[in-house]
Parts: sequence; C-alpha cells; structure tokens
Amino acid sequence: MTQPPAPPAEHVDRVLCVLAHPDDVDFGSAGTVATWTDAGTEVVYCLVTDGDAGGFDDTPRDQMGPLRRAEQTAAAAHVGVTQLHWLGYPDGRVEQTLELRRDIARVIRQVRPDRVVTTSPERMWDRVGASHPDHMTVGEATLRAVYPDARNPFAFPELLADEGLEAWTVSEVWLSASPRAHHAVDVTDTAERKFAALESHVTQVSHQPEGQLREFVGGWMRQTARTHGLPDGRLAEAFQIVHTA
Repeated sequence: MTQPPAPPAEHVDRVLCVLAHPDDVDFGSAGTVATWTDAGTEVVYCLVTDGDAGGFDDTPRDQMGPLRRAEQTAAAAHVGVTQLHWLGYPDGRVEQTLELRRDIARVIRQVRPDRVVTTSPERMWDRVGASHPDHMTVGEATLRAVYPDARNPFAFPELLADEGLEAWTVSEVWLSASPRAHHAVDVTDTAERKFAALESHVTQVSHQPEGQLREFVGGWMRQTARTHGLPDGRLAEAFQIVHTA
C-alpha cells in the first residue's frame, strides 16, 4: 500500500523561490510566502528571466525587462521579500543547460535555504497555461541543482574554487503547478497581500477588466481549498512536496 507523503517541516529559517518569470511566484505561491515571512522565515526570490517577452501593448522590448524587474520588486515587498536574484536568461527561450544548473546551484549555495520553491517539471494537461516551457525547464533545472549539484562539492568545482561557495543540501522542494499536488496551505488571511502583489505587475494584468483578476485567482484558490478538504470559504495554494535531504 502506498504511504502518504511525509509532511513538511513546520518551520524553516530560509526559503529560496526559483521561478522563470516575474509574476510566476505571485500567481502560484505569494499567499504562502506571506505566511512564511509572517512567521519569521526569510524568503529570497531567484528569477531566471526578466520577462522581456511579456506584456500586452507596444512597450519597446528593451524597456520591458527593466519594467518587470521593478514590478516584481514591488510585488515582493507586499509579501515581505526584499532580496531578489536575477539570472538574465531570455524569456521564452530557457533551455535545459549545464550553465542554467550551475547558475541556480550558485544561488542555492549563496542563500543556503532549507526549502526551495519552484514550478513542476511535469505538464498539467488540464491547465496548459501553467505549463509554459520556461516553467517546466526551470523546475527541472532547479531539481537538478538541488540534487546533486548544490550539495556535491565536486559538481561545478569553480563555485568553490573561484567563488568560495561551499556545498549546501536543501531539505525540501515545494513544486507549484503540479499535477501531483498533495499539500495545501490556507492563505485566506494573506490573500489580500497576494492580490496586491499580483496587481503590482501592471504590464501583465492592467489590460484585464477591473475585478477580473481577483475573481479568477480567487475562484482558483477557493477550488484548491475545496479539493484539499478545507472548509467552505477558505482560500488555498497547493504544492507537491519532495523531501530531498
């Protein structure tokens, strides 16, 4: 008989969120991030791209990346996050490379998190919008960076020899947008801050009619709560938790 997944740690000191684009963390995890920062956990973001291929108007492409960096910085502040790392990969063209693994492993060794949040490398066939190729690529690269790269002192030896970054073992990986999600976080009390974070991404959401974003995301979180057995009226975000220590 299959055993139920082991529960996550009740509290950790430090979390690193590794996502492909500005706003990914806010759609999938910002309510949860706010619960962690409220509890005294330090949360750090790592964005693989600047989101320069996003937007819905004629903003010049050379301006979009800086705009989205500023939006993500403002969004992060709403949920208690002030430290962001930017890797500068091209939006929409993220590939599974050793360089990407190395760059994520570098940030893991710099931040030394107990928990990493990223997107699932599995496609969600019933919600294909959650499975942008960049999302799946970053999820897989992050899992490879967690194991074995960041913990193995002989993987990417230049990180230790040239940068003095000691090996680091991450205990848990939380996967958002996973078809195997089994752990829900009640984010009812932090939902307003999640919405504020999402609304900070003006270049991405301002084209929507007033109230539509909150209606859509709120309905999504209510459904997640029902699916995972929370009482009526609650809001939740769901994750697949992988124990990696």
